[in-house]
Amino acid sequence: MNIRNLKTTKERREALEKELHVTLSSVGSFTLDESIASGRNCENMIGATQIPLGIAGPLRIKSIHDSRITKNECYIPLATTEGALVASVNRGCKAIIQSGGALVRAHKVGATRGPVFRMENLTHSTEFYQFLMTHKEDMQSLVQKTSHHLTLINVTSDAVGLYRFVRFVYDTKDAMGMNMVTFATDLLAKYLTEQTGAQPIALAGNYDIDKKPAWLNFLQHRGTMVWAEVVLSQDTLERILKTTAQKMFTVWLAKCMMGSAMSGSIAFNAQFANIIAALFVATGQDVAHVVEGSLGITTAEVVGKTLYISIYLPDLMIGTVGGGTGLSTQHEALSLLGVAGGDRGENAQKFAEIVGAAVLAGEISLLASLAQGTLAAAHARLGRGQKV
Repeated sequence: MNIRNLKTTKERREALEKELHVTLSSVGSFTLDESIASGRNCENMIGATQIPLGIAGPLRIKSIHDSRITKNECYIPLATTEGALVASVNRGCKAIIQSGGALVRAHKVGATRGPVFRMENLTHSTEFYQFLMTHKEDMQSLVQKTSHHLTLINVTSDAVGLYRFVRFVYDTKDAMGMNMVTFATDLLAKYLTEQTGAQPIALAGNYDIDKKPAWLNFLQHRGTMVWAEVVLSQDTLERILKTTAQKMFTVWLAKCMMGSAMSGSIAFNAQFANIIAALFVATGQDVAHVVEGSLGITTAEVVGKTLYISIYLPDLMIGTVGGGTGLSTQHEALSLLGVAGGDRGENAQKFAEIVGAAVLAGEISLLASLAQGTLAAAHARLGRGQKV
């Protein structure tokens, strides 16, 4: 059977059922627009995989925009198969609301693409670098030809041996923008080859660094940087989280700091990836970027009988237009958050703030559960339906 010769989703699915003697009726039941999904998002489409979608909240967010603070309350759509996750985030949201809301700031860094070129020798590599640094305006003009929504923000470069790595940083407005920056970088690579004689080896040379955990993205950042913080009152700690500031601090120090250091982790947090993955699936983000979103630090400090807790995301790759955000169910989830669409970057900024606050809620609840000693019991009750 040659799948490529079959033209429709139904034909491909029925051919597989016949050849493999399986039933794919559930896979074939979906509300996505097949002409959009199979044309832009998925080749050889045979149907859709359904993931339960839960809701957590409301979550109160106070966003810092320059010298002013705006307030927003929203419900968080989380697509997951992990029992207890939505309930955990929901408890964190309640704790944040009872403590006056999460203070959040998001700063757009930009999407990156990092090609690698082969140099003839050290002299050639130096000349290439000098050309790169003195022709940024020319390269920006070329970028504008690929998309009026794209701006070249910065260019950096490093060399080792005969390899010269370049990191282009772009503002992609409300799009996550990896296709946009790939098209632009392809044009720039050809321009640099024409002007310098440098030979391109790969359009993506892992200097981006895309869909992999790396200290370069931790230190130089990528996508959007997000900070979120809250001071949990004594009443909130005792009544909602069933613990104390000192107990949560002790768990945070042992787990997020000491445990991460002992294991060689570059992610000093409790569960960033859990919340980001569920939000990404729900809203049509590129799920592979969860690995970058998992980077970050949770901090905690005891202040009297209250607990200051914060999260820092140095590398959040998100968008509210393009990719999977146009699929019907994912678009509805973004609409639920009030961030669907956009072309000026405002919706992506707001979405980043929501992600940051949701991650903070998840950290609060998990650390509290560990301090309580109820992690296993909660998963047994919510994840397995067991009575405990």
